Amino acid sequence: MTNLILLIPVALFLGGLGLLAFIWALRHNQFEDLDGAAVRILEDDEDELVDEKQ
Repeated sequence: MTNLILLIPVALFLGGLGLLAFIWALRHNQFEDLDGAAVRILEDDEDELVDEKQ
């Protein structure tokens, strides 16, 4: 029972910290372009191919 006196405030603090991090990410447009990275990984880099041929 004495463990709960310590664990409950720690859990609430960490949950609040996670919520603040999520709100910060929303306000700084971290979730703006979710499909961009998926498309970029499929595109070929033409600059690297030119450098390898020389």
